[in-house]
Amino acid sequence: MSEVREKATLAQDAAALMNKLTTEQKNAALSAMADALIARQAEIIEANAEDLQRGRDNGTSESLLDRLALNSDRVTEIAQGLRQIVELPDPVGELLESFQRPNGMKVEKHRVPLGVIGMIYEARPNVTVDAAGLCLKTGNCVVLRGGSAALSSNRKIIEILKDTLQTTALPSDAIQLIEDSDRASVNEMLKLNGLLDVVIPRGGAALIRNVVENATVPVIETGAGICHVFVDDTANIEMASAIAFNAKVQRPSVCNSIETLLVHQNIAAAQLATLVEPMLQANVELRGCEQAQAILGGIQAATSEDFSTEYNDYIINVKIVAGLDEALNHIRTYGTKHSECIVTETAHHADRFLQEVDAAAVYHNVSTRFTDGFEFGFGAEIGISTQKLHARGPMGLPALTSTKYRITGSGQIRG
Repeated sequence: MSEVREKATLAQDAAALMNKLTTEQKNAALSAMADALIARQAEIIEANAEDLQRGRDNGTSESLLDRLALNSDRVTEIAQGLRQIVELPDPVGELLESFQRPNGMKVEKHRVPLGVIGMIYEARPNVTVDAAGLCLKTGNCVVLRGGSAALSSNRKIIEILKDTLQTTALPSDAIQLIEDSDRASVNEMLKLNGLLDVVIPRGGAALIRNVVENATVPVIETGAGICHVFVDDTANIEMASAIAFNAKVQRPSVCNSIETLLVHQNIAAAQLATLVEPMLQANVELRGCEQAQAILGGIQAATSEDFSTEYNDYIINVKIVAGLDEALNHIRTYGTKHSECIVTETAHHADRFLQEVDAAAVYHNVSTRFTDGFEFGFGAEIGISTQKLHARGPMGLPALTSTKYRITGSGQIRG
């Protein structure tokens, strides 16, 4: 039996036990996991150093290395994420609807775990802990397949979490890590109908496309983030510059950072240099349309391929547009339905943008960096869904549940 099938089978067997757990038992396990991460952080950081060195040897960019890196503060943040999950309401068992039929039959709709979740993701080891914590809180088991870039970190983290679960009411087999870094292990997961109830991909466009195109297991699609800020001609320029800078520079390697700045032609000549000056000071590489090149000078041309690229780096495209309609059309053409922002003082333009842009999160005068489970008050997130079925946007605890109808009666039969 392959590693993938063996571990998925172990998770499926554990799922029957997970369904019996109380909220108190789950919270106690999560708290113990958080304590163990802090107590054994030196082991995690040592394992992470192996990943970082391997990344440097392979020529990994500094922004992706930053995304991968762990230190004491980041391990503490990861542990705190588990503690925040403890504080969140447990959605399992929640009564969503209750009604009685004319024949006296009582119908109730409750939240229940999804079962066994397959999580396929790339470089960030914090996702390993977030996914484990969210799945356990919602009574799910999880089969994790992280990227090879973080294999040493993930292996150590899972070792610590499974060691801890052995001291709790939760089965240690509820968490499984696929260590095989060959792409074949991903493709095998995608076909495990009957063992995995759902697969959630989290990463770049190529990873997500492979999962969506090849899975026979149901998929919750989390999208790549080609996000935009449109600066309208009535925008407060100081605000617009601060929002664009934050949305690009605060953490460029994440999916809710922007890749393109759209600027209304009425203000471009006078204000574009002011808008991008903080980015230039932060050594962000600018790529521009012909008009942007003419205004700024010395920047390379932005091609259609550039507008279609999620850089995950200190690079941004700049495009001058005739107005709101062209901005909306550009976003329809190149956006990934993740997060989009308009900066404007014209209420009608803001209303149109918020109504017409097809994205999981749309913003008026707010940085796209807020598309995040913590920032929305959901706690840690399993990912940001850009699809339209089951869940959309930051996926917190309720998104990891399904529903079950419970029907009680007094002998009713159907005629």
